[in-house]
Amino acid sequence: MKISDKQLLKSGVLTALVALSAPASALEKPQTMEDMWKIIQAQQKQIDEMKSGMQTAVPAKTAGTDVKNLERKTDVLSQEVEKLRTNLSIPEEAKYKSAYGLGPAASKVYSAGKGLSIGGYGEGNYSAKVGDKGSSNDSADMERMVLYAGYKFTDRILFNSELEFEHATTGEGSESKGEVSVEFASLDFFIDPKANARAGLVLMPMGLVNRIHEPLFYFGNHRPEVEQRIIPSTWREMGVGLFGAITPELTYTAYVVNGLDATGFTSDGIREGRGGGSNARAENFGYVARMDYDPAALPGVTVGGSAYVGNSGQNQTFAGQKANVFTQLYEAHVQWKYRGLEFRTLGSWGHIGDAALVSANNNTVVGSQNYGFYTELGYDVLPLLWQDTTQYLAPFFRYEKLNTVAKAPDGFANDPTKDWQIYQVGLQYKPIPNVVIKADYRNYVAKQGPLPDDFNLGFGFIF
Repeated sequence: MKISDKQLLKSGVLTALVALSAPASALEKPQTMEDMWKIIQAQQKQIDEMKSGMQTAVPAKTAGTDVKNLERKTDVLSQEVEKLRTNLSIPEEAKYKSAYGLGPAASKVYSAGKGLSIGGYGEGNYSAKVGDKGSSNDSADMERMVLYAGYKFTDRILFNSELEFEHATTGEGSESKGEVSVEFASLDFFIDPKANARAGLVLMPMGLVNRIHEPLFYFGNHRPEVEQRIIPSTWREMGVGLFGAITPELTYTAYVVNGLDATGFTSDGIREGRGGGSNARAENFGYVARMDYDPAALPGVTVGGSAYVGNSGQNQTFAGQKANVFTQLYEAHVQWKYRGLEFRTLGSWGHIGDAALVSANNNTVVGSQNYGFYTELGYDVLPLLWQDTTQYLAPFFRYEKLNTVAKAPDGFANDPTKDWQIYQVGLQYKPIPNVVIKADYRNYVAKQGPLPDDFNLGFGFIF
């Protein structure tokens, strides 16, 4: 005979009454609603036997009194079961863990039972220019406020998204003064651990910051320049692809996306050629793939790399000629986390075909080659002072070298003002795991021309 949900819930309450005499530590809380129903179904037979035994073993009057007591206790316990149902959907204590390459706050929907999941992050900073004698460009900025919204339709289909508000306003009509953007919005289809599908506005799986860009998980108030100018973070495009784990240690992501638009390329790189899901040109497609290896023999170590290739001409004319503008970008990275130590290094190299035509068309020197790399090291010193502390304080150092015009196209001169080195030192303090306070100083050195240094103070949080 099929058991209704109402009967199952009542039976579960009776089962819980039987267990009330057990110590609280002996009761294991189910993790999902499905687990709760399985427990109730497993106990149904035992409940029927108990009720039958109660009716035959005691007089009717006594049995009636017992039933009334059970009903009273059932009413009380039903409220507790309802609380349990709510807590299974909205846990009292959030567990922050990165999943499928996304930041921990962006990954909340993956650990949800079913339904809606909400998260987010924010960051603000004060930046003071040092040695900038020409003008005063000090600023205070609520750089980002982000909301993650996800919905788990089933165990195999979910939606995840990021909505970003930049610079605290959108009413000035200028990107530099504020805008609202959908950073990603995609559907995931879980088929097999080795091959799952994703479609929508996807984060390009390149570098260390583009996918995990929450402020608690990179050093400094600003993301590395290499991962903004060479790898144009945050970089997202409309696309479809696969992701999964070939082995527990080896993961991959691969997408087909709309191509870049070379009319936006400048001497500062390919950043303005991103489509961003906003009526992006799709006459040409781009292809991106990434692999990461996390050896079990070396806990905390990740070695990986990614590549992007695709035409960026988008069936347009450059200096009177049609051009493919075949664009390539490659990067490799190593990350090591050991106790309080965090070490990262990343290198990236890019090539732009038909760069001479693009330069002539765009009235700027677009490098046919560009490159950048950085290395950073930080160490949490608080455990040396307080062994069991949950707080975090890490001094760090980062070195960057990049050149967005590493090689000028034929007929154009190199631009030494784009050849940079950056030395950065700073502190990261986390009073709790969800909040960070940052201070750093960056020393800029250009091969030619002055660049002001900057001093930055800021904060960030996730939820």
